[in-house]
Amino acid sequence: MLPASVKSDFPILSRTVNGKPLVYLDNAATTQKPTAVLDASRHYYEHLNSNIHRGTHYLARAATEAHEQARLTIANHLNAATPDEVIFTSGCTDSINLVSNILHLEPGDEILISTLEHHSNIVPWQMLAQRSGAKIVVIPCLEEGTLDPVAFHNLLSAKTRIMALTWVSNAFGTIVPVEDMIARAKQNGTLVLIDAAQALPHMAVDVRKLGADFITFSGHKIYAPTGIGILWGRLDLLQQLPPWRGGGEMIKEVTFQVTTYNDPPFKYEAGTPNIEGAIALAAAIEYVDGIGIGEIHSHESSLIQAAADALKGISGIRLFGPAHRIGAISFAIDGIHHYDLGTLIDQMGVAVRTGHHCCQPLMARFGITGTTRASFALYNTLEDVEALVSAIKKAKLLLS
Repeated sequence: MLPASVKSDFPILSRTVNGKPLVYLDNAATTQKPTAVLDASRHYYEHLNSNIHRGTHYLARAATEAHEQARLTIANHLNAATPDEVIFTSGCTDSINLVSNILHLEPGDEILISTLEHHSNIVPWQMLAQRSGAKIVVIPCLEEGTLDPVAFHNLLSAKTRIMALTWVSNAFGTIVPVEDMIARAKQNGTLVLIDAAQALPHMAVDVRKLGADFITFSGHKIYAPTGIGILWGRLDLLQQLPPWRGGGEMIKEVTFQVTTYNDPPFKYEAGTPNIEGAIALAAAIEYVDGIGIGEIHSHESSLIQAAADALKGISGIRLFGPAHRIGAISFAIDGIHHYDLGTLIDQMGVAVRTGHHCCQPLMARFGITGTTRASFALYNTLEDVEALVSAIKKAKLLLS
């Protein structure tokens, strides 16, 4: 287990809510920020603030260097072949939309997704299907909250142009066996996008080992600010595919007759980027690397298991998802609405998430409108688990 002192790196966690010490268990929605990240943001605005890439003055050069060093830091964390494969976006949703808008599909083509997907990995593909005449195909979910492997093998076909899957379910904490599924898809000649928003904070992501074509994630899920994210893509694909947005930086030369486009990654980064966000994201990655993703994974796995064991002792509770989960645990209690449960838990200082978690098709699969979800980060402790369970038991008495 990580030392409880890690929590002191996150200033917001020292505050109280409703007169109680804050127990923050809504990390799948967004994580809190360590002092190192807050300092990186402040340092940029106090010492480096300038637009990048085109200026010759000192601040412009310094800001450009910091921004591109951030790209290198993230590339190294992902084991990318080159920083040119790392594209800054506004978040995972933006990254998925970017890919769905640069692919050319035709009537009869198929887009393979799964029942576990967040809406951001459903709706962009539906929009592409509507534009192109392609068809959405969905891998079903088994009762234990995992994908049906037999159905996957049957649904992957010569028509499957792209497969877009979450690695870790934000709703249930299910770990999808993406390595095997990617290998099978590549044998089929299918492009693969992996939504790693809920995976990156909890496990190592090696893009070269994984073998996907695109990886997406959001900075705010891994202790960085909101409004910054990453699209990693294979360089040869990024060179071949067209840009999405037009504007400054993504061009080499512009005339009124024709424009020639810049090389990746700048080809996909039109306009002034979120410079501070990129620098702060690199600071968050460095913070995680300083602790060690293996240590974080082990610590969080212990907390998830402790939470599952304790929750099973509450009468009338139903846990969703497999026994082996990471990041989040979802549950419902017979006769109690998830919103009411979450509201009472909040009064006791415990922050959880209630609702469909932007996974309405998944909720429909299980015949529910939503769940209560507790999600964990490196700063959570066994005391947080105990506070959660105690709050649920008290709320259950009040609501029964």
